[in-house]
Amino acid sequence: MTAARVDAFERLRPVSPGVDVISCAHPLGELDDVYSFLVPLLDGDHVTDEAGTGFVHTAPGHGREDFEIWMASSRELTERGIDTRIPFTVGADGRFTEEAPGFEGEQVITEKGQKGKANDAVIKALVAADGLIARGRLKHTYPHSWRSKKPVIFRNTPQWFAHMDQPFAGSNGQSLRQVALAAIDETKFVPKTGQNRLRGMVDAKPDWVLSRQRAWGVPITVFVHNETGDVIPGPSFDKSDELIARVTAAMQEGGADAWFADGAKDRLLDGLVDDSSAYEQVTDILDVWFDSGSTHAFVLDDAEQFPSLAGIKRKVDGGNDTVMYLEGSDQHRGWFQSSLLESCGTRGRAPYDIVLTHGFVLDGKGQKMSKSLGNTVMPQDVIKQYGADILRLWTASADFTDDLRIGDEILKTNVDSYRKLRNSLRWMIGALAHYDPSDEVADAAKMPALERYILHSLAVQHDTIMDAYRAYDYRTVISSLSAFMNSGLSSFYFDVRKDALYCEPMSSEKRRAALTVIEHTFRCITRWLAPILCFTAEEAWQSRYGDGVGSIHLETFEAVPATWRDDALAEQMARVRKVREVVTGCLEIERREKRIGSSLEANPVVYIESDDLMSAFDGLDAAELFITSAATLHPYPAPSDVFTLDTVPGVAVQFRKAEGRKCARSWRITDDVGSDPDYPDLSARDAAAVREFDQRQAEAAE
Repeated sequence: MTAARVDAFERLRPVSPGVDVISCAHPLGELDDVYSFLVPLLDGDHVTDEAGTGFVHTAPGHGREDFEIWMASSRELTERGIDTRIPFTVGADGRFTEEAPGFEGEQVITEKGQKGKANDAVIKALVAADGLIARGRLKHTYPHSWRSKKPVIFRNTPQWFAHMDQPFAGSNGQSLRQVALAAIDETKFVPKTGQNRLRGMVDAKPDWVLSRQRAWGVPITVFVHNETGDVIPGPSFDKSDELIARVTAAMQEGGADAWFADGAKDRLLDGLVDDSSAYEQVTDILDVWFDSGSTHAFVLDDAEQFPSLAGIKRKVDGGNDTVMYLEGSDQHRGWFQSSLLESCGTRGRAPYDIVLTHGFVLDGKGQKMSKSLGNTVMPQDVIKQYGADILRLWTASADFTDDLRIGDEILKTNVDSYRKLRNSLRWMIGALAHYDPSDEVADAAKMPALERYILHSLAVQHDTIMDAYRAYDYRTVISSLSAFMNSGLSSFYFDVRKDALYCEPMSSEKRRAALTVIEHTFRCITRWLAPILCFTAEEAWQSRYGDGVGSIHLETFEAVPATWRDDALAEQMARVRKVREVVTGCLEIERREKRIGSSLEANPVVYIESDDLMSAFDGLDAAELFITSAATLHPYPAPSDVFTLDTVPGVAVQFRKAEGRKCARSWRITDDVGSDPDYPDLSARDAAAVREFDQRQAEAAE
């Protein structure tokens, strides 16, 4: 009131919008007869009286809320004799049109995004009409273009729509919304939450706006009759096919700009209509999402442009092919949706069988990457520093359905994981240098329990990894393989079997079985890793079999016999490994205290109270599994002051040193070292192995 210099006022009566029927006089009524209409007072929920008077002007041609309340009140306004037609007072050039008499040509915003003279002109007119109580400057938020950072004008203008709730040709009486929702139900989503998200958007979507008004883009190539409003090409125009062919040929030759070329209308309509001047050429362009939503029609249906995709036949058509769309989580309202609606409208079904959604890459702190913040991580830099497979491992290890973090520390973790995987592959390649396929132990049932346990583990891994790949769950592929290779192979099986591989006679059944299992393991693991660590897997494959064998990427996943599965054996070995954990813990203390240098110097005494754990060692060599020279198991409680672990109750270990002499070859301490006079520094087992090796060498030299 102070700013308006109002000293006093009289309240005549309260106003209740929605109850009282009130109209106001237009302040410019005397400027031009076009402004002499009554201005209705409408009740809008988007306006509050917490700040200001609670009364605002309504501009249904320039604001969404204003437009919605105007349309919602159209029946009431018509009954009151008020014209509900919305004038278009601002043109596409940002200037007032002839529907704003007295201000034609005045700019609201200039081409450079600056404030024009339109506001000043209106204020001067209000002052002249004695219709302005006060004026002042207000600072408030205003919509700006995200690209140019310039202010924009909201304009409600005629557009081209696709009806969401009306039947269309070929839809069997269904609406586009109904067809699309049914197609969503028939589509597989990864993750599954994507289905609900897309369904919710389509379910609540108003009629689909297909048109835009821009200076660039793909035009809506139709003509509208000036009097009847008929659109051609269209179902009622018998020469539509010829017109479409002409437009197609013109665009193939001159691109989208051919539509806007001088004389285009006359050339395209020549001979097809009696009078081309009776038609208006539409200059609106298609929404860019309609462009991208149409890609399936060209990529999958144009064998000439995409010969490598010729012959694609989806499973829904009786073929073997599956079409997947994958993009970021923002595309449920973009590409996924526009592709769905376009395809459902033209083909009656979704263009895809699977929709996979991924998150966005953030920096190590979870912040959005930005050049201005200096926190961008470029793939080229990661590849240059660590190699492409580290980047691929990071991608596969993360949950791609959510936003992904990347930074130096995260990459270092992946480098460490990669090194362990690579070292296991290298170890297997080294061990298999001594593998002769003719020595393969073909019957798994004849192998030692430890080898049969690893074959069982491969069978379990196979099922897990195949299921994960089918579900696009690469994180599980990596986590499962890493756990198996680190704890199942590297720190257990490989560790235990080093002695047999290095020291058993070449003809030993145990050694032959171990090499056979390692060969199976290598073939399975390299193929499982190949889709993710493609370079490493190829390098390992070529190192193992030579260049002539071909690429691993031309191989299929290794078939794993169902007979390898042995759940009872797996349960037994799980109990063995529990006891082994306690023994290893005891020996680590002895090694740390420098009372021993190697576990082979030990002869642990293990007390096992549980019959279940004790029976797990039936038929097994405990010392071999503990990697000690000897071991003694007692099925009764341990004396005091022995080593235990809280995580494995009922098991205790008493350390004792192994007795005997140290074999110079295997380093095991036994009482049979020197029993073979030809090899006085070797145990009987190692002496036999060396004798066999020497004999083979002699035979080969003959």
